[in-house]
Amino acid sequence: MSSTHTVTFHRVLRCPPERLWRAFTMPEAFAKWLPPHGFFATVHAMDVQVGGAWRMAFTNLTTGGSHSFGGRYLTVEPGRLLSYTATFDDPQLPGEMTTTVRMEPVFCGTELHIEQRGIPAVIPPQACVMGWQESLQLLAQLAEPEIAQ
Repeated sequence: MSSTHTVTFHRVLRCPPERLWRAFTMPEAFAKWLPPHGFFATVHAMDVQVGGAWRMAFTNLTTGGSHSFGGRYLTVEPGRLLSYTATFDDPQLPGEMTTTVRMEPVFCGTELHIEQRGIPAVIPPQACVMGWQESLQLLAQLAEPEIAQ
């Protein structure tokens, strides 16, 4: 069995947990911030409940190439805890990843902890970190603005 990687991230965002929760659980919002720079996402399914399935694809704007992946929700505690699996359709990216997202309200917004385990060994962990850093920047740009109706 090949080895896998784990990455972790910690951020404090200037928004309530409920807004971050929507960013992780609304298909259009998830597609807006999750793909790293140079990619766009299409969400094909998102049934946010324990055992519910989700599927999406990232498309490279430069090449037009796409890779799809999906999984199941393991833990769903609105505004607090979300955990889900992911597997790539590409056989060159074997195994199952698990992403766990914890949200904790703090005086200035929300403390966010993300852990992704089981990243296929062929994906350099540094590349995964770079992609997540870009995604988390986009997440902050989506979730932090306080826009009145």
